[in-house]
Amino acid sequence: MEKKSKHIPVNRLPSGIREGIFIGRILFDGLPGAKEVERPHRDNGHLFILQEKGTTHLEIDFQKYSIAASSLIYIHPDQIHRVIAFEDATVTSWIITSENLQQENLDLLADLTPVNALSLKTETFSMILKTASLCIQFSERKQEKLFNSILKESCNTLVTLVISQYLAQSKNTDSHSRFELITKSFKSLLERDFAKIKSPGAYAECLNISTPYLNECVKTVTGNPVSFLIQQRVILEAKRLLCYSDKSIKEIAAELGYDDYSYFTRLFVKVTGMTPLNFRAKNLD
Repeated sequence: MEKKSKHIPVNRLPSGIREGIFIGRILFDGLPGAKEVERPHRDNGHLFILQEKGTTHLEIDFQKYSIAASSLIYIHPDQIHRVIAFEDATVTSWIITSENLQQENLDLLADLTPVNALSLKTETFSMILKTASLCIQFSERKQEKLFNSILKESCNTLVTLVISQYLAQSKNTDSHSRFELITKSFKSLLERDFAKIKSPGAYAECLNISTPYLNECVKTVTGNPVSFLIQQRVILEAKRLLCYSDKSIKEIAAELGYDDYSYFTRLFVKVTGMTPLNFRAKNLD
């Protein structure tokens, strides 16, 4: 087994292409045949996979997915994933770093994460595929005077189309209630500060509202109280570090903001039903 490092592997875009954007089409059947995608890793950009034909089997943050034809999936840079196998697959995929995304797209993607694979209607699939194919053509026209701008803007259009489909198939987003806006703000703070702030009251204070009102908003929108979402986010990061780094339990606890690692262990057992060491052993390949 390959020795794990202190840090979760991050795959970076290959050299020789426009910095920060890659788009291409592959035909594959069987194992990926590349250690970089077979091992659990993060990407240094936002990954989109459009399944044109066949099936792609993935694992994303401890959940396995089978992406069938005429569908797509978005994977955030924070999410740890690996390709398990392809079955007679034709796939168009693109990776875009945050600095190349329009701010509106970046904000919307943060709100969407995490997402499941999205099945597309024939007309919608055709439109996205044509747009992706056009972006691939643009990526090959390096001689264009405004090549970078053309590729960046066209790929942002493609991303906007994808976001639009996710929003269309989620619950009604035509009007955002105050509860939804507060929950969105809380989730943004949580993603930024989960390793430092564990108290629902502290998040409520950041939002200039009372703790009961924050709980009411979050529970109405998500079905779960604030404390549950805090614990789930912390434990997800703990699972990532346990499986994909060789940091000790004590180091992981400290990284997640727990000076008392025995308390962290008790919390982990409460949420997952097993100790951190048992979870690590169970998930070793």
